[in-house]
Amino acid sequence: MRKIEEIEQDIEKLSKSELKSFRQWFVEYDAEAWDAQFQVDVEAGNLDDIADEAIKEHSAGKTSQL
Repeated sequence: MRKIEEIEQDIEKLSKSELKSFRQWFVEYDAEAWDAQFQVDVEAGNLDDIADEAIKEHSAGKTSQL
């Protein structure tokens, strides 16, 4: 946990422009990490049950168009 606390303290020391840059970087970093994990889950079949349930509900007319 000490490492997280150190990172938090470092972030608190950033200037407004540095914080803005950090936020932009982190949003991109987090999105890429999420996409990578999603891809791993898809390839491993971890989302198959959810997809099957969604298809069943759609086939049964339980969905609506967005």
